[in-house]
Amino acid sequence: MTSTQNQHENVVRFITAGSVDDGKSTLIGRLLYDTKSILVDQLESLSKTKHARVTSSDAGVDLALLTDGLEAEREQGITIDVAYRYFSTPRRKFIVADAPGHEQYTRNLVTGASQSDVAVILVDATRVDLNTTPATLLAQTKRHAAIVHLLGLRHVVFAINKMDLYAFDEKVFDTIKTAIEDLTQKIGLAKPTLIPISALLGANVVTASKNTPWYKGPTLLEWLESLDTSPESEKLSLRFPVQYVARQDGSASDDFRGYLGEIESGSIRKGQKIKVLPSGSEATVTEIYLGNRSSSKQTNGNNAVDSAETGQAVAIQLSEDIDVSRGSLFISAEDSHPPVLSKQFSADLCWLDSEPLSLSRKYALRHTTNTVGAKVKNIQQVLDVQTLSQASDVHALSTNEIGRVDFILQKPIVTDLFNQSQRTGAFILIDEATNHTVAAGMIREA
Repeated sequence: MTSTQNQHENVVRFITAGSVDDGKSTLIGRLLYDTKSILVDQLESLSKTKHARVTSSDAGVDLALLTDGLEAEREQGITIDVAYRYFSTPRRKFIVADAPGHEQYTRNLVTGASQSDVAVILVDATRVDLNTTPATLLAQTKRHAAIVHLLGLRHVVFAINKMDLYAFDEKVFDTIKTAIEDLTQKIGLAKPTLIPISALLGANVVTASKNTPWYKGPTLLEWLESLDTSPESEKLSLRFPVQYVARQDGSASDDFRGYLGEIESGSIRKGQKIKVLPSGSEATVTEIYLGNRSSSKQTNGNNAVDSAETGQAVAIQLSEDIDVSRGSLFISAEDSHPPVLSKQFSADLCWLDSEPLSLSRKYALRHTTNTVGAKVKNIQQVLDVQTLSQASDVHALSTNEIGRVDFILQKPIVTDLFNQSQRTGAFILIDEATNHTVAAGMIREA
């Protein structure tokens, strides 16, 4: 196993999702507190804050304030921006994103989730309607579950929070479990993990609770520590989008020409034969440099390597000068499942802007290092978050809605489908008039 793989497997990036007041910030605060990741002066400062959400807890402070860094967040009692926190245990290191639960900040959730491997979706047990069959979950819980599924997060756990307010009643947990299993079946999410917790009291978060003898599964932290988070992209074929073509300025004796970018999937090695798309030209890799070759120290070859892997920024030299520019894609010449060159495709779109999607408006589609003009040809269907059904007679896509959309591009792009490669099958959409990022998309058919 390589050092890069070891690094990935030792780090878990996860996001907490769910509706407002489900307890996301409190949960993260509990994880930080119980893993002893909080400094003494931080605790003393929080104990004196004027914007506490609760009057007391085992920690003696409002644990939610450990993540609510903005004054506006503390005053309103809601999370506005994505807050990143770090903690570790003897087994793993963790990077956690506390995403806003309010519908208004769905775009922040999408941003945080796109950088995560794992989603912890909190469900406030007291806000689930237990009088229906199945029990009725909040709309935001459904929306967030749909989003993390669309974004392709590999591991999802539903933490049923505030079980202490039901005296840790097993029947309540089972009723909510049935509703969540119904939800995940409808949106196509694999069989989820469910854990009964109380973030405020710390039950089944880091330490197993004596109040849930009927629950035989892991605590939330144990579950997080057990995950395989080695990137799926390491198992895929080479995908190297060229970000910049570097040429020497004439001051050096050699005629250096290098192609800079980040390896999105797979690996590359000296002597490997690669193909450049969309031109189809082939060449052999002669040198690989970590970072670039801009300094004299680097020019002496001190950062030259024999191979590089997913996630590494490199400069690559080829055996001959061929047609390569920003937006070109390097793949293995022996790739048995190469990406496709397409000018039209269908994608799942999460609409983030306050202005609805317009069929007449011009957009810029940013895919890897490539940006092309794009128009929406058709809206196939829109997800109804309440019923989880797909409406095919809808001709608009509004803020926070999710739909299947057909695109036509100004020029073709080289792409994988999202279920084949999340890095080269995803894109963002930018309104050319306002320069706003209006949507995040996942390519499903090309």
